[in-house]
Amino acid sequence: MSDNQQFTLHPDLQRDCVVIASLPLCELLLCNDSQYPWFIMVPRREEISDLHQLDWQDLQQFINESSMVSELLMQEFNGDKMNVAALGNVTPQLHVHHIVRFKKDPVWPKPIWGQLPLKPYQAGEIDKIKASLTPKLTAILAN
Repeated sequence: MSDNQQFTLHPDLQRDCVVIASLPLCELLLCNDSQYPWFIMVPRREEISDLHQLDWQDLQQFINESSMVSELLMQEFNGDKMNVAALGNVTPQLHVHHIVRFKKDPVWPKPIWGQLPLKPYQAGEIDKIKASLTPKLTAILAN
């Protein structure tokens, strides 16, 4: 599909995240902030800044992928609450945050934005997360 061939991840997302997996529609990213399991889904569509701009097939696919990722992350991290948000006030490319929250996390119950500086993962931690999630995503998508 031509949209996928032209897709470029916004520089803010390239700087702050690592790619965990490529889903049928979205790139699944992990924000490099070890204070929260903070994932970001980015549909591989150019010049889209809001969900309502996706065509109906892409929107349905996004909802399916978002629900799957949310459920998997809650199981993987045993969270208390899943926060899903699409803001885009700073980074205009459509990206949807999926943040596993815990009643014991550093800013509970406040939103995480602007509360604390990013605390990057230690060496090897991102690889462990990716190694744990990748086979589970592959198994789900194979069904």
